[in-house]
Amino acid sequence: MRALPLDASRLTGHRLPVIRRITTADLTLSLARGLDDFRRRPTHLVFLAAIYPIAGIAIALAATNANAFPILFPLVAGFALVGPVAALGFYEISRREERGEHPTWREAFGVLHSPARGVIARVALTLFALFALWLLSAEGLFSRLAPDIEATSYPAFLEALMATPAGWALLAVGHLVGFLFAAVAFSIGALSLPLVLDRGYGAGEAMAASVAAVRANPLTMAVWAAIVAGLVILGSLPLLVGLAVVLPVLGHATWHLYRRVMA
Repeated sequence: MRALPLDASRLTGHRLPVIRRITTADLTLSLARGLDDFRRRPTHLVFLAAIYPIAGIAIALAATNANAFPILFPLVAGFALVGPVAALGFYEISRREERGEHPTWREAFGVLHSPARGVIARVALTLFALFALWLLSAEGLFSRLAPDIEATSYPAFLEALMATPAGWALLAVGHLVGFLFAAVAFSIGALSLPLVLDRGYGAGEAMAASVAAVRANPLTMAVWAAIVAGLVILGSLPLLVGLAVVLPVLGHATWHLYRRVMA
């Protein structure tokens, strides 16, 4: 990897980190180091990661009980928009491991009491706002494109969705809109929170630096986004239980990727 002659400070008026160009080899190395971190601290990491499968199941049950089938997929898919916030504890563990410490789950949750919590909250609110806008957009698209689709169960709803022109239109437009939301959320959230934790940058500066990193490495970061999405999907298949391993590994790997991208 090599430093990129990009003056990211133009985005905020402040001096931002030097953005390096990276390759897929850096992604592989980041994943390997993320797996190493997970292996070193498996017990409390699995405990932390258990929160996310439980949250996913709770979302599914709530939507099913409320008979809100049209919003179930947007809820689950949109959960990825706030993934960087959910990974805060894993960033902190990798940061402390890097310094030669031996962090426990207490330090992972302790990040919520760090001096940077106000900045973290602003980045988190931005991502949650995108999540809320995505849900509103998904609901609006369903009301506009497929208002007559009804079902008594989620499988029946999916069958009805796939069997009508309105359903196909909803799927096409919904995936396009979802991709746009995901691209924005990924750009501002990919590396901003590790930068806040590590160097105390402000919310605007950190998000601008993350956007600059994505712009500087569009293909490599697109591959990273695809890896994250693919692993999350695989981890979700066995009733979301696989996320107990996938999410911490990705969280740690993101920390190491941040180290390779920003000087």
